[in-house]
Amino acid sequence: MKKLSIALLLFMCFTLQNKVQAQTSINTTAMPFLLITPDARAGGMGDVGVATSSDAFSIFHNPAKTVFNQNRISVGVNYTPWLRNLTDDIFVGGVSYVNKYSEKSAWGVDLKYFSLGEVSLRDDSNNPTGTETPNELAITGIYSLKLSETFSMGIGLKYIHSNYKIRSNDSSLETVNSFAVDVSGYYQSKEENYGNFNGRYRLGFNIANIGPKVEYTPGVENFIPTNAKIGGGFDFIFDNYNTFGLNLEFTKLLVPSSPNSERGWFEGMFTSLGDRDFSEELKETTWALGAEYLYNNAFAVRAGYFHESEEKGQRQYFTLGTGFSSKAFTLDLSYLINTSNVNNPLENTLRFSLSFDLGELYEIY
Repeated sequence: MKKLSIALLLFMCFTLQNKVQAQTSINTTAMPFLLITPDARAGGMGDVGVATSSDAFSIFHNPAKTVFNQNRISVGVNYTPWLRNLTDDIFVGGVSYVNKYSEKSAWGVDLKYFSLGEVSLRDDSNNPTGTETPNELAITGIYSLKLSETFSMGIGLKYIHSNYKIRSNDSSLETVNSFAVDVSGYYQSKEENYGNFNGRYRLGFNIANIGPKVEYTPGVENFIPTNAKIGGGFDFIFDNYNTFGLNLEFTKLLVPSSPNSERGWFEGMFTSLGDRDFSEELKETTWALGAEYLYNNAFAVRAGYFHESEEKGQRQYFTLGTGFSSKAFTLDLSYLINTSNVNNPLENTLRFSLSFDLGELYEIY
Protein backbone atom coordinates (compact mmCIF):
# COMPACT_ATOMS: atom_id res chain seq x y z
CA MET A 1 0.00 0.00 0.00
CA LYS A 2 1.23 3.47 -0.78
CA LYS A 3 1.97 5.52 2.31
CA LEU A 4 1.12 9.02 3.40
CA SER A 5 3.81 11.17 4.93
CA ILE A 6 4.09 11.37 8.71
CA ALA A 7 3.11 15.05 8.64
CA LEU A 8 -0.17 14.30 6.83
CA LEU A 9 -1.06 11.56 9.29
CA LEU A 10 -0.39 13.87 12.21
CA PHE A 11 -2.53 16.54 10.62
CA MET A 12 -5.41 14.12 10.28
CA CYS A 13 -4.97 13.18 13.92
CA PHE A 14 -5.18 16.86 14.88
CA THR A 15 -8.43 17.36 13.02
CA LEU A 16 -9.95 14.63 15.15
CA GLN A 17 -8.77 16.69 18.18
CA ASN A 18 -7.35 13.74 20.06
CA LYS A 19 -10.43 11.89 21.28
CA VAL A 20 -8.28 9.63 23.43
CA GLN A 21 -7.62 12.49 25.86
CA ALA A 22 -11.24 13.58 26.03
CA GLN A 23 -13.71 12.18 28.55
CA THR A 24 -16.74 12.80 26.32
CA SER A 25 -17.28 12.98 22.58
CA ILE A 26 -15.88 15.87 20.54
CA ASN A 27 -17.66 17.33 17.55
CA THR A 28 -15.70 16.62 14.38
CA THR A 29 -16.29 17.84 10.84
CA ALA A 30 -14.88 17.75 7.35
CA MET A 31 -12.87 20.75 6.11
CA PRO A 32 -11.65 22.07 9.49
CA PHE A 33 -9.34 24.49 7.64
CA LEU A 34 -12.39 26.76 7.25
CA LEU A 35 -12.11 27.60 10.96
CA ILE A 36 -8.44 28.67 10.93
CA THR A 37 -8.06 32.36 11.75
CA PRO A 38 -6.15 33.91 8.82
CA ASP A 39 -4.77 37.21 10.13
CA ALA A 40 -2.20 38.11 12.76
CA ARG A 41 -4.24 40.97 14.20
CA ALA A 42 -6.97 38.59 15.39
CA GLY A 43 -4.28 35.99 16.12
CA GLY A 44 -2.71 38.37 18.65
CA MET A 45 -6.04 38.80 20.47
CA GLY A 46 -6.99 35.18 21.15
CA ASP A 47 -8.45 34.78 17.63
CA VAL A 48 -11.34 37.19 18.31
CA GLY A 49 -12.74 39.18 15.39
CA VAL A 50 -16.52 39.07 15.13
CA ALA A 51 -16.98 42.42 16.89
CA THR A 52 -13.60 44.15 16.52
CA SER A 53 -13.23 47.23 14.33
CA SER A 54 -13.31 46.59 10.59
CA ASP A 55 -10.15 45.83 8.61
CA ALA A 56 -9.01 44.03 5.46
CA PHE A 57 -9.74 40.60 7.01
CA SER A 58 -13.34 41.24 8.06
CA ILE A 59 -14.66 38.87 5.38
CA PHE A 60 -13.56 35.89 7.49
CA HIS A 61 -14.63 37.18 10.90
CA ASN A 62 -17.81 39.10 10.07
CA PRO A 63 -18.69 40.22 6.52
CA ALA A 64 -21.12 42.82 7.87
CA LYS A 65 -18.17 44.83 9.26
CA THR A 66 -16.81 45.66 5.81
CA VAL A 67 -19.24 48.54 5.28
CA PHE A 68 -17.70 50.24 8.33
CA ASN A 69 -14.26 50.39 6.69
CA GLN A 70 -12.65 53.82 6.88
CA ASN A 71 -11.04 53.53 3.42
CA ARG A 72 -12.76 52.74 0.18
CA ILE A 73 -10.44 49.82 -0.62
CA SER A 74 -8.69 47.40 1.74
CA VAL A 75 -6.41 44.57 0.61
CA GLY A 76 -5.04 41.91 2.96
CA VAL A 77 -2.39 39.22 2.52
CA ASN A 78 -1.73 36.56 5.16
CA TYR A 79 0.55 33.57 5.72
CA THR A 80 0.53 31.08 8.62
CA PRO A 81 2.99 28.17 8.91
CA TRP A 82 1.24 25.02 10.15
CA LEU A 83 2.80 22.26 12.27
CA ARG A 84 6.11 24.12 12.07
CA ASN A 85 7.62 21.87 14.77
CA LEU A 86 7.22 18.86 12.45
CA THR A 87 7.55 20.07 8.87
CA ASP A 88 8.23 23.20 6.84
CA ASP A 89 5.90 22.83 3.86
CA ILE A 90 2.40 22.94 5.40
CA PHE A 91 0.82 26.39 5.55
CA VAL A 92 -2.36 28.44 5.36
CA GLY A 93 -2.32 31.53 3.16
CA GLY A 94 -4.71 33.88 1.50
CA VAL A 95 -5.65 37.25 0.13
CA SER A 96 -8.73 39.42 0.64
CA TYR A 97 -10.16 42.48 -1.10
CA VAL A 98 -12.84 44.82 0.26
CA ASN A 99 -14.43 47.65 -1.74
CA LYS A 100 -16.66 50.13 0.11
CA TYR A 101 -18.11 51.73 -2.98
CA SER A 102 -20.62 53.92 -1.11
CA GLU A 103 -21.40 55.14 2.40
CA LYS A 104 -23.88 52.29 2.89
CA SER A 105 -22.60 49.39 0.78
CA ALA A 106 -19.50 47.24 0.38
CA TRP A 107 -18.49 44.07 -1.39
CA GLY A 108 -15.45 41.87 -1.16
CA VAL A 109 -13.68 38.66 -2.18
CA ASP A 110 -11.53 36.37 -0.04
CA LEU A 111 -9.31 33.43 -1.01
CA LYS A 112 -8.02 30.97 1.59
CA TYR A 113 -5.56 28.22 0.56
CA PHE A 114 -4.40 25.34 2.75
CA SER A 115 -1.40 23.36 1.50
CA LEU A 116 -0.65 20.03 3.17
CA GLY A 117 2.79 19.97 1.62
CA GLU A 118 4.28 17.25 -0.50
CA VAL A 119 3.26 13.65 0.22
CA SER A 120 5.64 10.89 -0.88
CA LEU A 121 4.06 7.78 -2.39
CA ARG A 122 5.61 4.33 -2.17
CA ASP A 123 4.57 0.86 -3.28
CA ASP A 124 4.41 -2.31 -1.17
CA SER A 125 8.16 -2.79 -1.60
CA ASN A 126 8.83 0.73 -0.31
CA ASN A 127 9.91 2.00 -3.73
CA PRO A 128 9.08 5.65 -4.47
CA THR A 129 6.34 6.06 -7.07
CA GLY A 130 5.86 9.82 -7.08
CA THR A 131 4.37 12.56 -4.97
CA GLU A 132 1.02 14.22 -4.35
CA THR A 133 0.21 17.70 -3.03
CA PRO A 134 -3.10 17.55 -1.12
CA ASN A 135 -4.70 20.94 -0.67
CA GLU A 136 -7.89 22.78 0.16
CA LEU A 137 -9.20 26.20 -0.81
CA ALA A 138 -12.21 28.41 -0.26
CA ILE A 139 -13.28 31.42 -2.32
CA THR A 140 -15.80 33.74 -0.66
CA GLY A 141 -17.71 36.64 -2.15
CA ILE A 142 -19.60 38.96 0.22
CA TYR A 143 -21.95 41.94 0.22
CA SER A 144 -22.76 44.13 3.22
CA LEU A 145 -25.33 46.89 3.66
CA LYS A 146 -25.90 49.51 6.35
CA LEU A 147 -29.49 49.36 7.55
CA SER A 148 -28.85 52.40 9.74
CA GLU A 149 -25.91 54.60 10.70
CA THR A 150 -24.89 52.08 13.36
CA PHE A 151 -26.08 48.64 12.17
CA SER A 152 -25.28 46.55 9.12
CA MET A 153 -25.84 43.03 7.83
CA GLY A 154 -23.76 40.96 5.46
CA ILE A 155 -24.04 37.79 3.43
CA GLY A 156 -21.35 35.65 1.85
CA LEU A 157 -21.34 32.86 -0.72
CA LYS A 158 -18.44 30.41 -0.50
CA TYR A 159 -17.03 27.84 -2.94
CA ILE A 160 -15.02 25.08 -1.23
CA HIS A 161 -12.57 22.66 -2.84
CA SER A 162 -10.96 19.85 -0.83
CA ASN A 163 -8.49 17.47 -2.48
CA TYR A 164 -7.15 14.58 -0.38
CA LYS A 165 -7.24 12.20 -3.34
CA ILE A 166 -4.14 9.97 -3.56
CA ARG A 167 -3.13 7.96 -6.63
CA SER A 168 -3.49 4.45 -5.24
CA ASN A 169 -5.35 1.34 -6.33
CA ASP A 170 -6.92 0.92 -2.89
CA SER A 171 -7.66 4.58 -2.14
CA SER A 172 -11.34 5.51 -1.97
CA LEU A 173 -10.84 9.20 -1.18
CA GLU A 174 -12.48 11.55 -3.66
CA THR A 175 -12.03 15.25 -4.38
CA VAL A 176 -14.85 17.30 -2.88
CA ASN A 177 -16.41 20.47 -4.30
CA SER A 178 -19.12 22.20 -2.30
CA PHE A 179 -20.57 25.56 -1.30
CA ALA A 180 -21.63 27.37 1.86
CA VAL A 181 -23.27 30.61 2.97
CA ASP A 182 -22.34 33.11 5.71
CA VAL A 183 -24.88 35.38 7.43
CA SER A 184 -23.72 38.16 9.76
CA GLY A 185 -24.62 41.36 11.57
CA TYR A 186 -22.63 44.18 13.16
CA TYR A 187 -23.45 47.13 15.41
CA GLN A 188 -21.02 49.98 16.06
CA SER A 189 -22.19 52.84 18.27
CA LYS A 190 -21.30 56.47 17.75
CA GLU A 191 -18.46 57.84 19.84
CA GLU A 192 -19.77 59.18 23.15
CA ASN A 193 -18.27 60.90 26.18
CA TYR A 194 -17.98 58.95 29.45
CA GLY A 195 -16.36 61.60 31.62
CA ASN A 196 -12.58 61.30 31.46
CA PHE A 197 -12.65 59.50 28.12
CA ASN A 198 -14.75 58.90 25.04
CA GLY A 199 -15.98 55.45 24.14
CA ARG A 200 -17.57 53.33 21.46
CA TYR A 201 -19.03 49.84 21.78
CA ARG A 202 -19.47 47.15 19.17
CA LEU A 203 -21.58 43.98 18.86
CA GLY A 204 -21.43 41.31 16.18
CA PHE A 205 -22.52 37.84 15.11
CA ASN A 206 -21.60 35.56 12.24
CA ILE A 207 -23.04 32.17 11.26
CA ALA A 208 -20.44 30.84 8.85
CA ASN A 209 -20.20 27.80 6.58
CA ILE A 210 -23.91 27.00 6.32
CA GLY A 211 -23.94 24.25 3.72
CA PRO A 212 -24.65 20.62 2.79
CA LYS A 213 -22.81 17.52 3.92
CA VAL A 214 -19.91 16.27 1.80
CA GLU A 215 -18.58 12.83 0.88
CA TYR A 216 -14.86 12.02 0.80
CA THR A 217 -15.77 8.34 0.53
CA PRO A 218 -18.88 7.32 -1.47
CA GLY A 219 -21.83 6.74 0.86
CA VAL A 220 -20.18 8.31 3.93
CA GLU A 221 -21.45 11.82 4.62
CA ASN A 222 -19.67 14.40 6.78
CA PHE A 223 -20.88 17.73 8.14
CA ILE A 224 -18.88 20.83 7.25
CA PRO A 225 -17.99 23.16 10.18
CA THR A 226 -21.04 25.40 10.39
CA ASN A 227 -19.95 27.81 13.08
CA ALA A 228 -21.75 30.48 15.13
CA LYS A 229 -19.89 33.41 16.70
CA ILE A 230 -21.23 36.22 18.85
CA GLY A 231 -19.25 38.87 20.64
CA GLY A 232 -18.88 42.41 21.82
CA GLY A 233 -16.23 45.01 22.45
CA PHE A 234 -15.62 48.48 23.83
CA ASP A 235 -13.06 51.11 22.81
CA PHE A 236 -11.70 53.44 25.49
CA ILE A 237 -10.70 56.55 23.50
CA PHE A 238 -8.52 58.60 25.85
CA ASP A 239 -7.42 61.22 23.30
CA ASN A 240 -6.50 61.54 19.62
CA TYR A 241 -3.44 59.34 20.15
CA ASN A 242 -4.40 56.62 22.64
CA THR A 243 -7.14 54.00 22.29
CA PHE A 244 -7.59 50.78 24.26
CA GLY A 245 -10.06 48.11 23.14
CA LEU A 246 -11.44 45.05 24.96
CA ASN A 247 -13.28 42.23 23.16
CA LEU A 248 -15.13 39.10 24.27
CA GLU A 249 -16.26 36.36 21.88
CA PHE A 250 -18.18 33.06 22.14
CA THR A 251 -18.14 30.33 19.47
CA LYS A 252 -20.06 27.10 18.94
CA LEU A 253 -20.08 24.51 16.17
CA LEU A 254 -23.61 24.03 14.81
CA VAL A 255 -23.21 20.34 14.00
CA PRO A 256 -24.67 17.31 15.82
CA SER A 257 -22.59 15.82 18.62
CA SER A 258 -22.59 12.47 16.81
CA PRO A 259 -20.44 12.62 13.63
CA ASN A 260 -22.54 9.76 12.19
CA SER A 261 -25.84 11.58 12.70
CA GLU A 262 -28.49 10.73 10.12
CA ARG A 263 -29.87 14.26 10.32
CA GLY A 264 -29.69 16.49 7.29
CA TRP A 265 -27.33 19.46 7.37
CA PHE A 266 -30.09 22.06 7.86
CA GLU A 267 -31.85 20.11 10.58
CA GLY A 268 -28.53 19.28 12.22
CA MET A 269 -27.64 22.97 12.48
CA PHE A 270 -30.64 23.65 14.74
CA THR A 271 -30.77 20.39 16.69
CA SER A 272 -27.08 20.82 17.57
CA LEU A 273 -28.17 23.45 20.08
CA GLY A 274 -30.07 20.90 22.16
CA ASP A 275 -28.88 17.37 21.38
CA ARG A 276 -27.15 17.21 24.77
CA ASP A 277 -28.05 18.56 28.20
CA PHE A 278 -27.41 22.22 28.94
CA SER A 279 -24.11 21.67 30.77
CA GLU A 280 -22.74 19.73 27.79
CA GLU A 281 -23.84 22.46 25.39
CA LEU A 282 -21.96 25.01 27.49
CA LYS A 283 -18.83 22.86 27.34
CA GLU A 284 -19.09 22.84 23.55
CA THR A 285 -18.94 26.66 23.53
CA THR A 286 -15.49 28.23 23.43
CA TRP A 287 -14.73 31.74 24.66
CA ALA A 288 -11.94 34.17 23.97
CA LEU A 289 -10.85 37.52 25.38
CA GLY A 290 -8.74 39.99 23.42
CA ALA A 291 -7.19 43.40 24.11
CA GLU A 292 -5.61 45.96 21.80
CA TYR A 293 -3.77 49.19 22.59
CA LEU A 294 -3.39 51.58 19.64
CA TYR A 295 -1.13 54.62 19.60
CA ASN A 296 -1.69 57.31 16.97
CA ASN A 297 -3.07 54.70 14.54
CA ALA A 298 0.56 53.75 13.93
CA PHE A 299 1.56 51.25 16.61
CA ALA A 300 -0.46 48.47 18.30
CA VAL A 301 0.15 46.03 21.16
CA ARG A 302 -2.21 43.08 21.59
CA ALA A 303 -2.87 40.17 23.95
CA GLY A 304 -5.53 37.51 24.27
CA TYR A 305 -6.67 34.22 25.71
CA PHE A 306 -8.65 31.37 24.12
CA HIS A 307 -10.41 28.66 26.17
CA GLU A 308 -12.03 25.38 25.22
CA SER A 309 -13.35 22.79 27.71
CA GLU A 310 -10.91 20.01 28.61
CA GLU A 311 -13.63 17.52 27.64
CA LYS A 312 -14.20 19.06 24.20
CA GLY A 313 -10.74 19.42 22.71
CA GLN A 314 -8.75 21.28 25.38
CA ARG A 315 -7.47 24.09 23.16
CA GLN A 316 -6.25 26.68 25.64
CA TYR A 317 -3.65 29.32 24.89
CA PHE A 318 -2.45 32.89 25.39
CA THR A 319 -1.53 35.08 22.44
CA LEU A 320 0.64 38.15 21.97
CA GLY A 321 0.80 40.48 19.00
CA THR A 322 1.89 43.80 17.63
CA GLY A 323 1.23 45.96 14.59
CA PHE A 324 2.95 48.76 12.70
CA SER A 325 1.29 51.18 10.28
CA SER A 326 2.77 53.71 7.87
CA LYS A 327 0.39 55.67 5.66
CA ALA A 328 -1.61 52.99 3.80
CA PHE A 329 0.51 50.00 4.86
CA THR A 330 0.10 47.83 8.00
CA LEU A 331 2.16 44.87 9.21
CA ASP A 332 0.76 42.66 12.00
CA LEU A 333 2.58 39.91 13.91
CA SER A 334 1.36 37.41 16.50
CA TYR A 335 2.67 34.55 18.63
CA LEU A 336 0.81 31.76 20.47
CA ILE A 337 1.72 30.41 23.93
CA ASN A 338 0.10 27.01 24.52
CA THR A 339 -1.22 26.36 28.04
CA SER A 340 -2.83 22.97 27.33
CA ASN A 341 -1.53 19.41 27.50
CA VAL A 342 -2.69 18.96 23.89
CA ASN A 343 -0.21 20.10 21.24
CA ASN A 344 -1.18 23.12 19.18
CA PRO A 345 -0.17 23.33 15.48
CA LEU A 346 0.81 26.99 15.96
CA GLU A 347 3.23 26.46 18.85
CA ASN A 348 6.58 28.24 18.37
CA THR A 349 5.22 29.92 15.23
CA LEU A 350 5.35 33.58 14.28
CA ARG A 351 2.34 34.56 12.18
CA PHE A 352 2.15 37.67 10.03
CA SER A 353 -0.27 39.52 7.77
CA LEU A 354 -0.07 42.62 5.59
CA SER A 355 -2.86 45.02 4.72
CA PHE A 356 -3.19 48.07 2.50
CA ASP A 357 -5.87 50.76 2.84
CA LEU A 358 -6.39 52.77 -0.31
CA GLY A 359 -8.76 55.25 -1.87
CA GLU A 360 -11.24 57.68 -0.39
CA LEU A 361 -11.35 58.05 3.41
CA TYR A 362 -14.80 57.80 5.02
CA GLU A 363 -15.79 59.29 8.35
CA ILE A 364 -15.89 56.84 11.27
CA TYR A 365 -18.60 57.20 13.88
